[in-house]
Amino acid sequence: MIELAFPWALLLLPLPWLVYRFVPPWRERMPALRFPFFRRIAEAAGAEPRAGSVIQARRRLQMAVAIVVWVLIVLALAWPERVGEPIEIEKAARDLVLAVDISGSMDQRDFATGDGSRIQRLEAVKQVVGEFIEARDGDRVSLIVFGSQAFMQSPFTEDLETVRDLLGQTEVGMAGPHTVIGDAIGLGIRAFDSSEIEQRLMILLSDGADTGSRMSPVNAAEIAASKGVQIFTIGVGDPEATGEDRMDPAALEDIARRAGGKFYFAGDEAGLAEVYAEIDALTPRQVETLSWRPREPLGHWPMGLAALIALATAGWLEWRTSRRVAA
Repeated sequence: MIELAFPWALLLLPLPWLVYRFVPPWRERMPALRFPFFRRIAEAAGAEPRAGSVIQARRRLQMAVAIVVWVLIVLALAWPERVGEPIEIEKAARDLVLAVDISGSMDQRDFATGDGSRIQRLEAVKQVVGEFIEARDGDRVSLIVFGSQAFMQSPFTEDLETVRDLLGQTEVGMAGPHTVIGDAIGLGIRAFDSSEIEQRLMILLSDGADTGSRMSPVNAAEIAASKGVQIFTIGVGDPEATGEDRMDPAALEDIARRAGGKFYFAGDEAGLAEVYAEIDALTPRQVETLSWRPREPLGHWPMGLAALIALATAGWLEWRTSRRVAA
């Protein structure tokens, strides 16, 4: 489909006629000789002297070419474009931080699989979270791992395959044996500082209690809430354990409550998958649809055609004139 980018330019089409109709002809004074016997010369030549000016006549070809060239120039000024079919692009309007505990206690082999076998906690988490990441098509995802310290493995990116690969390369104890939940939340908050998207979600998974964060998890959760960050917490440890290996469900629940989220407990691989599926259902992905139509400019075609016609006509008239003079 052809459209005009500046259709108002077509209002210029009648301009030459308006000039011809309402603007007086150009008069040019020419030097002349004055002699007393002019009337006798005129009578001898059989001419009748009269006052007036000479208006050069134009050929029909010149008028037709002038009209065609003017129409083409105005059409070029209107800037015709070939408009393609609409193209829609869906862009996610959500940023998601995944914070995963890789402390020493994640080495426990107490996570039941579908066939009844027991696998390492972190291996089960990597499997379930990896599939969750793969389904985030369109979201920007950031990955944080934490133990004695919190590290950002990946800033916000839409390259989900890379995020999943980075998660798969993590090992128990890489960040130290302890659990700094508060620092992990704080690092996630700093990640959101560079985000301009309104829907901000953090999913924090841990199997232990906070054991030495510089920022308490409660304070971190309140700061997150003030910045519009919603936190969901998942516990995968043993609430009946002792010491640093004991999961603190009350603390995780308090974090989620303060940050407008929800706490979940998962005791096996299937339960963990259900948790992530429920979180996904509770926080549906917001999508921003961008629609645009490709446009191919065509204004150079009428402009080029106008120049070609004008040059060809001028050349032909010059040739006719020179031929007549030579004859």
